[in-house]
Amino acid sequence: MPAPASQSDAPDTLKRMIAALEEDVVFGRLHPRERLVEDELMARFNVKRHVAREALLALERMGLVERRKNIGAFVRAFSVQEVIELYEVRALLETEAARRIPRDLDPQRLAPLKAIQALHDQATQAGDARAAFRHNAAFHEALFSLCSNRTLHQALTEFARQTHPIRFASLVSPDYREQARQEHWRMIEALEAGDIDTLVSLCAAHLLPSRDAYLEAQSHRDTESLARRSA
Repeated sequence: MPAPASQSDAPDTLKRMIAALEEDVVFGRLHPRERLVEDELMARFNVKRHVAREALLALERMGLVERRKNIGAFVRAFSVQEVIELYEVRALLETEAARRIPRDLDPQRLAPLKAIQALHDQATQAGDARAAFRHNAAFHEALFSLCSNRTLHQALTEFARQTHPIRFASLVSPDYREQARQEHWRMIEALEAGDIDTLVSLCAAHLLPSRDAYLEAQSHRDTESLARRSA
């Protein structure tokens, strides 16, 4: 068995560990309410206990994990009402950020956004859901960094991350990933035209598929659970 990560490379190991667990949540390898056991994380990532604990604390700050006293850490689960409220807040933040992007934006500032979207195109067309997720996140990070309020940008990024456990039903769908890809280009076209009103509308509509897919899946789970109890 290889030795645990040394102190010098511990920060990189921690970052990789957090990223891997984040993707596990996003793609449903870790399910809502599933327990995260420190000993299992130590064995999987070959790290010491304090690194496993730091990773869990980071995931808790990201809104992906909740900790219960004397029980441990679990993947966060959401009620239907919590999902609705969380997406309402995301819509408020993201549309306001879109409104604050200058209409006469320097075309050079769009170059990084287009480059990221080209990578998202490649991942989507290759069927690489993991890469598509990362490039999708990078696209929205770059898009909203164009707004003039850094605190607003930070807040919407934090709320977007909290929806990771909710987005599994949509992210695994090739049709959804293709729809998102096309919508990204329409956002870029709106920016090039200085059409902020259209951009705001696109940003609001862009949130709906992941929310609705989760709520539909939750409705099916509730129906199946009721049927089992009634049998």
